[in-house]
Amino acid sequence: MKLLRVGTAGAERPALLDRDGTLRDLSGLVTDIDGALLADEAALDRVRAAAASGELPVVDSAGLRTGPPVGRIGKIVCIGLNYHDHARETGADIPSEPIIFFKAADTVVGPDDTVLVPRKSVKTDWEVELAVVIGRTARYLGSHEEALAHVAGYAVSHDVSEREFQIERGGQWDKGKNCETFNPLGPWLVTADEVPDPQALSLKLSVNGEPKQDGTTAEQIFPVAEVVRYVSQFMTLYPGDVINTGTPAGVALGQPEPKPYLRAGDVVELEIAGLGRQRQELKDA
Repeated sequence: MKLLRVGTAGAERPALLDRDGTLRDLSGLVTDIDGALLADEAALDRVRAAAASGELPVVDSAGLRTGPPVGRIGKIVCIGLNYHDHARETGADIPSEPIIFFKAADTVVGPDDTVLVPRKSVKTDWEVELAVVIGRTARYLGSHEEALAHVAGYAVSHDVSEREFQIERGGQWDKGKNCETFNPLGPWLVTADEVPDPQALSLKLSVNGEPKQDGTTAEQIFPVAEVVRYVSQFMTLYPGDVINTGTPAGVALGQPEPKPYLRAGDVVELEIAGLGRQRQELKDA
């Protein structure tokens, strides 16, 4: 299933994109697309049955905003330097274990919402990423099979980053990762049954129509199953939590000088095969 949330920011309602590409209203069945729903197999089965029946109300999508596909996210766990080609382009050593950092849930916006360039920013960068959405509480998972069984689905994530804040201003990465609007998510949460191999997905990103990133999750140093298993050794993952699994080569940081960092007026477009597309115009904060 392709689950999504539509409407004005803070007042989104649950919806479903059916196999014909028709937007259907789910608000008569569920209150939201969130951790409570993703952990409730009976409720998900009712959604599947209603979708198959073709009787869900049609939603007129003209002029309708698409919000983040998951509401009330508890935490966003991010994996740094998780693609071989990205590590090479930035001159970084291949990590021996996954590098973990966090983004606050309030950085999440819709897939086509405006992204704000922070005040005094000179190095705002792009990163297309595969997001993993957790569907079952995960603690100390013992195998890759067990890890994938705890995944509710996948989405497109844009891990926007300010490299000066992240790298040059001291401390950890968080200052460059948690600026307002720095995590567009969506358009859809695609349930795990529609993604048989999360290591066979192409990722692309362009800036002002110029291709920048063209990669594949096959390049991940730590595949999705290992990321979920590993993270569960250090923290409990709850339904509705999100893991951003890293970005392939092609970010501004890895380009020769002068590096083409983002500015107000730029338009970023990104997509992951089968998971949908995003488009953001940048403006000054």
